[in-house]
Amino acid sequence: MDRQFPIGKFQRPTAPLDAATRTGFIDDLERMPGDLRTIVGRATEGHLQTPYRPGGWTVRQVVHHVPESHMNAYVRFKLALTENAPTIKPYKEDRWSELPDVGIAPPAYSLDLVEAIHKRWVVLLRAMAAADFQKTYVHPDLGVTPLDAALALYAWHGKHHIGHIKLVVGA
Repeated sequence: MDRQFPIGKFQRPTAPLDAATRTGFIDDLERMPGDLRTIVGRATEGHLQTPYRPGGWTVRQVVHHVPESHMNAYVRFKLALTENAPTIKPYKEDRWSELPDVGIAPPAYSLDLVEAIHKRWVVLLRAMAAADFQKTYVHPDLGVTPLDAALALYAWHGKHHIGHIKLVVGA
């Protein structure tokens, strides 16, 4: 098993998503906070301090990373919906994972945060018209990103990191 990509690498869609696929990804985003809470609920303090692979983040870092990443994603969606192909600001997730709050904040704070973000995000996603998902933002490193592709990415991203935690905590 590839410990870096336990569910496989992300496959960016090359065409607009059909309605059923889009709905499936939104459903994934809606379920993800509960799935994350369940697996983290089985983690011991020892698990939280354990990296999922050599050179990888600890479970604690992964738990705090997910809402940080998804907060950025939510903002990117809002920018793309309200501006014409805005250039977004990337962030240094590796540096964020080293900030002192990551080492001391209880995982419950990030579980609550990701739950709240996803509740708002899912409301937005379910209210968007099909044409809205073709709106784009520009990532300085990754180029033009349609919201359909971003939706697919973040549905994968949550499962990807839950997969990391399962490597340490067990399925």
